[in-house]
Amino acid sequence: MRVDTLAADSQMVSWSWTDFAGLGLILHIILMVVLTLRIVSVQRNIGVAIAWIAMLFTLPVVGLIAYILVGEPMVGRRYRKRVLQARQLMNEMAQRERLVFDKGQELLPVHYRGVSQMGTRWTGFGVFPEQQMQLLTTPDTIFRRLIADIERAQRTILMEFYILYPMGQVLEVVHALMAAARRGVECHILIDSVGSFSFFNSDAHKALEASGVFVHQSLPVGLFKTLFQRSDLRNHRKMVAIDEHVGYIGSFNLVDPQFFKQDKAVGQWIDVAIRSVSEHEVSITTAMAKVVVTDISAENNDNLDALEKRVNSYTRKLYVRTPAINEIHSRVKLLDELADYYDPPTMGATSIVIPQMPVVHGVVAQLIPSAPQLTAHVIYNTLVTVIHRANTRICITTPYFVPDEALSGALIIAAKRGVEVTLIIPEKVDSFLVQHASQAYYQELLEAGVIIALFKGGLLHAKTVVIDDDYCLFGTVNIDMRSFYLNMEVTLVIYTPEMVAQVAHCQETYLQNCRFLGLEEWQQRSSYERLFDNVVRLFSPLL
Repeated sequence: MRVDTLAADSQMVSWSWTDFAGLGLILHIILMVVLTLRIVSVQRNIGVAIAWIAMLFTLPVVGLIAYILVGEPMVGRRYRKRVLQARQLMNEMAQRERLVFDKGQELLPVHYRGVSQMGTRWTGFGVFPEQQMQLLTTPDTIFRRLIADIERAQRTILMEFYILYPMGQVLEVVHALMAAARRGVECHILIDSVGSFSFFNSDAHKALEASGVFVHQSLPVGLFKTLFQRSDLRNHRKMVAIDEHVGYIGSFNLVDPQFFKQDKAVGQWIDVAIRSVSEHEVSITTAMAKVVVTDISAENNDNLDALEKRVNSYTRKLYVRTPAINEIHSRVKLLDELADYYDPPTMGATSIVIPQMPVVHGVVAQLIPSAPQLTAHVIYNTLVTVIHRANTRICITTPYFVPDEALSGALIIAAKRGVEVTLIIPEKVDSFLVQHASQAYYQELLEAGVIIALFKGGLLHAKTVVIDDDYCLFGTVNIDMRSFYLNMEVTLVIYTPEMVAQVAHCQETYLQNCRFLGLEEWQQRSSYERLFDNVVRLFSPLL
């Protein structure tokens, strides 16, 4: 009797595990179907949707976990709420003080007014006239000018960077900020939590805070936060606003290329920046300051409360320049002119010589910041629109080229209708998957007549787009879906031909250090190489 009972129990256990496995399979299938429907209903980009579905069915467990963690661009409900509150506070203050940020459309050629208006609609920033700008093309020049401007600062220094790597000349910037804070300048620096992970554990971080510099972490990550927001949504912006008078923007992080990522075997990073100066009450630099202040305020309630107190007590009288301040700015202008005259061409680590660019006066420009779930896909839409409007030439410089079908199609169509399309990208990049995903697009681009120039002098990190001779996009945006859909980015739109010509000249210098890829050469690759590139391309919207 006892033996029979044990046998029956054993049979029940056996059936129990079988039933459990069957039930698990049914639940798994239901979950896959539900998640597939979720992907199709939520993802607006077809390429992104297909990539996620492909991962879900080829790597079920990995795909399931990955989509739950990073599948949708969630920046967090509280963060979005603080961003909107900060924007409202800033807009109310601007309205009260009659500071106009959305002006200047009538200054543009008719064929650019529509695309400019698209940026204004989503960001609130219009066109700013009469800006004074200069393209800075070497790290030595950028560091020297930035440090000099920090040393001249009188009231505020606002910085926002993805990476701060405290080595080399970056330490000179750190020391200049510390000195500025000690003499009473209000200094704030917002640094991405992931991009600058090592900085937040460094002595430089402690020294900055000890000297009175306000150091803020952007989008901090944590296990609990991951359940409510994506940890891979990063603040990729790079801006400086000093006294709402002098601004910097570009691809340049606070890193010295002689020390940064030397173990990646891709050469030193090549970056550019634009220094902008304006005496107007509202300028490109004012817009940069507004973006940085909003981003700082969105990080936590304490920052938002501090902004509210500042806005409520703000009056333009605090910012009226006294004769002494005017005299200082006159000396600054003279020093800038002397620096432009005596500043010799600098020799970069790759032996690329780009002559010092002169200051261009009367520049008409527009600032376009973007963020997931906050500004739609304004930079992506702007880029696709201007590519379709190009008449003579398109030249793009980007370290990472992983477009979607619409963007690659726009470039192919432009080339087929006779526009000279040139793509300048590094021969080697620091991401294996991005390298192969990018290569998967070369065949169709080359067949259409697109010129693909592979830069040999290091990791060309500049992000520039020149359209014809009168339009330029300049900033932090790579030609990939991460920049367009996931990261917080910022782009400067330039409408003045003289300033566009400086960026175009810089691109021409890069071309002199490139190897041009030929269609016949590319077609000689093995079938295995082509297959691998195309497989990686399936997942390119997720890179």
